[in-house]
Amino acid sequence: MIGIIGKKLGMTQVFNEQGQQIPVTVVEATPNAVTKVTGKSVNGFVAVELGLGAQRVARPSAKKERTPRGRRATRAEVGHAKKAGLEAPPAVLRSFRLDDAPGKDAEIPTFTVGQTVTVGIFAPGDTVKVTGTSKGRGFQGVVKRYGIGGGPNTHGNTKHRRPGSVGPGTDPSRVIKGKKMPGHYGSARHTQTHLRVEKIDAERNLIYIRGSVAGPKNGIVLVRKQG
Repeated sequence: MIGIIGKKLGMTQVFNEQGQQIPVTVVEATPNAVTKVTGKSVNGFVAVELGLGAQRVARPSAKKERTPRGRRATRAEVGHAKKAGLEAPPAVLRSFRLDDAPGKDAEIPTFTVGQTVTVGIFAPGDTVKVTGTSKGRGFQGVVKRYGIGGGPNTHGNTKHRRPGSVGPGTDPSRVIKGKKMPGHYGSARHTQTHLRVEKIDAERNLIYIRGSVAGPKNGIVLVRKQG
């Protein structure tokens, strides 16, 4: 099931032919380079690895050019990119499984290393699923993390946002595994399914997807076709 790597730009609204206002998420997906193709003999399934963006690389010492500061691509990354005919290693690499389309007779698309995947693989009306990393919210209590109602706000109560009793004292004399407790909230992988592509802007490499998707602005998302 082919897809593309993109960057979430934010949300806006579009109007369809019936004049209805539709909230959409705008995803910028510049052409993705195919860096690797694996068959069933390697992983047990057919997959393709795509790359987005470009990393900084060290300048050749012979040219006496200043090497850019900050993190630079490793030699292994540079060598992997050269096999795909790329001058610089992609900043983001993601693998897409191709043989998981519904139906036994579903046709498996074929790709070659060095090929590019663009937003042209989608069309308005397509159903897609979008995977992103939700916003990190740090350490939070049970009210914000799970929506627990908390305690009364009057009659002398002082435990307004506490979780309350977390386990019986006699039996089982312990806290049950999986009990909803305060802790780290957000920054988790999340996939939103059954989203509709409302518009494709091929000139600007933009995909307008109905509804919201996980992640902050400029967050990396994977947009995949859904059968």
